Amino acid sequence: MNHSGMSAETGYQIRFRSLLQEGRALSFPCDSHGEVDLNALTQHALDDYLFARAMIGREFATPALLERTSELLS
Repeated sequence: MNHSGMSAETGYQIRFRSLLQEGRALSFPCDSHGEVDLNALTQHALDDYLFARAMIGREFATPALLERTSELLS
């Protein structure tokens, strides 16, 4: 699931890969340092982001910082 609450101008995303379900992940727009603007997220996206962070090592892997591709920006 990709939460795009931030503007499409951000060229990076932070991705939390599921440890329990192959192919499942939560992604959030961020800056080049992996910092997510929490104020720009919808309430649902914020809830998902905080949950993913709290569940690192249990349900989600350590997040990866990825450069967003043009197809993700559109």
